[in-house]
Amino acid sequence: MGFTIGISRGIRDIRSGSRRRNRSSDATVAAEYTGLWGWDVVPGVRAAAGSCSCGRARCPAPGAHPLDHAPVIRAGAPLDEVTALWSEFPGASLMLPVGRTFDLIEVAESVGRHALVRLERMGLPVGPVAATPEGRAHFFVAPGAAAALSELLYRMGWDDPAALDVRGLGRGAHITAPPSDRGGLGPVRWLRSPALDSASRPPEARLLLGTLAYVAHRSGR
Repeated sequence: MGFTIGISRGIRDIRSGSRRRNRSSDATVAAEYTGLWGWDVVPGVRAAAGSCSCGRARCPAPGAHPLDHAPVIRAGAPLDEVTALWSEFPGASLMLPVGRTFDLIEVAESVGRHALVRLERMGLPVGPVAATPEGRAHFFVAPGAAAALSELLYRMGWDDPAALDVRGLGRGAHITAPPSDRGGLGPVRWLRSPALDSASRPPEARLLLGTLAYVAHRSGR
């Protein structure tokens, strides 16, 4: 608790200093992610007019991957360390490594919005939920969900995840984090913001997957 309070106070100091010295707000968000939510953060590329800042002519994910040789800023890193590291990558986007503290269940944003209402109405545990400018929703769930997704859906009576347009993202993947721009298409935003009780310990996928699959199936009919 003392660590969290200290982080919160430090972040307020950073925000105040940002207004006075015009520091990057991304450094402030990176400190929140590592200090409050317990997530690793990686500086990422940006895109403009379809070109990626990595400089590769045939970049497979323009504006949506980590910078080459950028360090992983580990969860719990001191505030001074986070801001100092981030200052070495001006203009970088915020990216989160998947498969460490969380996996993701990805659905269409319209499906995610409807499912989120149902899940909250039923009182089921829900972690953070992000929306991308491509119209996708990312539900943060406990690690291991991506590898087990097909089996979990099969046990629930759903044979084909691809037909439902339900995807799992796990270890090795990275996502652009709010409020960074993704691929030059616009900012990623929260549909359900992180909270202290669920950010570092998101719910098991099986608690959400039935509702997500049902809403995805209904929307595709």
